[in-house]
Amino acid sequence: MSSKIKRGEEVVVISGANKGQRGRVLQVTPKSDRVVIEGVNFRKKHQKARSEEEEGGIIEREAPLHISNVMAAERYDERQKKRG
Repeated sequence: MSSKIKRGEEVVVISGANKGQRGRVLQVTPKSDRVVIEGVNFRKKHQKARSEEEEGGIIEREAPLHISNVMAAERYDERQKKRG
């Protein structure tokens, strides 16, 4: 599936638990049709300390969303204007 969503573009989540949230695209993975959006869809990752200097613990990171659940912000705003 060729995507019209590019890295750095502002998008809006249109379905799922994060519906309505906006953010910039950090990463696009065309092979699995997924995108990572800045500040959206956080998951906790338990990370082990690898050395004395590097700390372990629970880290929150953005997880990927399926590309069908996001829409370009410009297009979303146009649709909202039409709906009234």
